[in-house]
Amino acid sequence: MNLNRYPLIAAESVLTFEFVSVGPKGSIQKLISFQQTEVKDIFNLAFGDKTQQTEKMDDRSVSHNKDTQRILATIAYAVLVFTNEFPHASIYVEGSTAARTRLYQMGIGKIREEIVEDFILLGLKDERWEVFQKNVNYDSFVVKRKPTNKLPLSLAK
Repeated sequence: MNLNRYPLIAAESVLTFEFVSVGPKGSIQKLISFQQTEVKDIFNLAFGDKTQQTEKMDDRSVSHNKDTQRILATIAYAVLVFTNEFPHASIYVEGSTAARTRLYQMGIGKIREEIVEDFILLGLKDERWEVFQKNVNYDSFVVKRKPTNKLPLSLAK
């Protein structure tokens, strides 16, 4: 995926990433975290602002920094980096609110063709998983890397 994204800083474990959103509201530190669930090889993707006081994630903050597409592209790239290290992982994605889930769905829809080149992409609708389609409202999503070799990546922009 060749999308305009922010440079990432990855933790050694490649389970956590940081980047800085830059826009009219200033520079805002963001966190992406891949959290192991109780099910082997299924990870929850968490995303939000890094709080100044606790340096933890606030997944309900709304920045309005006018860089949504660049942020979504950065998250997509973090998924690429993560799945290079954990190729058997399935990544579960659901927004902290219904509006966020819809925002993610619209972002996924815009780059769906690029995503499905390297990933299996599913959406949850009416408690059933189906192949993701544009213009269908889903409750959550799962992506899993198709069986291939590692993709060449760079954490630099």
